[in-house]
Order: sequence, then C-alpha cells, then structure tokens
Amino acid sequence: MSNRKQSKGLLVTFEGIDGCGKSTHLKLSREYLTSLGLKVVSLREPGSTPVAEKIRRILLDKCSSISDTAELLLYEAARAEIVGHEIEPLMASGHIVLCDRFYDSTTAYQGYGRGLDLRVIRKLHRLAVGECRPNLTLLFDVTLRVAASRLGQSRDRLESQPMAFHRRVRKGFLEIAARESRRVKVIDASRPVEVVFEDVRRYLKRRVAKL
Repeated sequence: MSNRKQSKGLLVTFEGIDGCGKSTHLKLSREYLTSLGLKVVSLREPGSTPVAEKIRRILLDKCSSISDTAELLLYEAARAEIVGHEIEPLMASGHIVLCDRFYDSTTAYQGYGRGLDLRVIRKLHRLAVGECRPNLTLLFDVTLRVAASRLGQSRDRLESQPMAFHRRVRKGFLEIAARESRRVKVIDASRPVEVVFEDVRRYLKRRVAKL
C-alpha cells in the first residue's frame, strides 16, 4: 500500500441510506470540481474493477442467498480491489477520487444493520484498505419515508430489506458521523437538490482549498 503522506490527491466518499440522493450529488460534484480545472474520477463501491463488479452483481441480486458473514467478506474483498487498483494509484497521480460508498457503508449496513461485530468489521476495513482513508465524507441524511418514496418499486437485494433494517442502518451512519465529525459532514438531503448541493459545494470548496 502507498504511504498516505505521499498521496497528492483526495478521497471524498458519499454515504447514506438507499434513496438519500448521494449518487446525484456525486455526479454534480464531479461536474463542479472538473469546472475548476481539477482532475476528478468517480467510482462506486462495490464495483469499478472487473472483479469488484462481479462481486457487486452477486451482492445486489435478489436471487442471491448469502449469509451475513459471507456478505461482509464479499464487500471487503471488493473494497480491497478498488483501493489497490483504482483509488491509491489515482490519488498518487493527483486525482480527486469521488466514491459512491466506502467502508462506512459496511459499518452501517453489516455492523448496525446485520448486527455483526463492529470490532471485527473495523479489523477487516484495515486489512482491505491499508492506510487509505477518506479525506472527507459527505453523509446525506433523509428519513426512511423520504428514502422509500425515492426508490420506487424496483429494488435490489439490500434495498428490499425490511424497514427495521434500514432504520438501524441510518442510526449507524449518524453514530459514525457523531464519532468522526471532523471527517463526516451530515447534510439534510430532504431539501431540493439545488439547496442540498450548496452545502456539498461549500464542503468541497473548503477541502480542495487545502490541496
């Protein structure tokens, strides 16, 4: 793994429960940062490498029957792939990497949602990412009702989980933000897109200014 101190770029992660709008704001963020003349790449988790995309299809397929532990390990395997093959090389070459989900999602979904041991999950994060850490995490928070209204009827395996599961996941995200408030910025994503993006742009501008 590359030494974090030698990294020239940034890793910005976009988090939240399904239906929060993070993917929309990642796209807007890429357009904004590119307009500033910066080198920007957007990725998704799990995915963004050939192996990780295959893992993604397994994880999100509603026909897949996966134990909670196997699910956790598959997410970490996909994460190791994207960090080693995409995120670290891109950051080393001075890119700003925008990632749709990262290890906070696993903490929230598999830790809080599934009830797996958080200590074990943190150890697996370290194994999968080495010294790679997000410089900034934007957490898009909405109520479960708002999220459900945005998802519609066509849902993948995780989106189809019971409401109680998503309630625990949202709680997990907010607890992560409370513990790591310097890195994780909570944004009220129930407002109109253009209003939400004003907050996003402010956080991005502040972080990019430190490059």
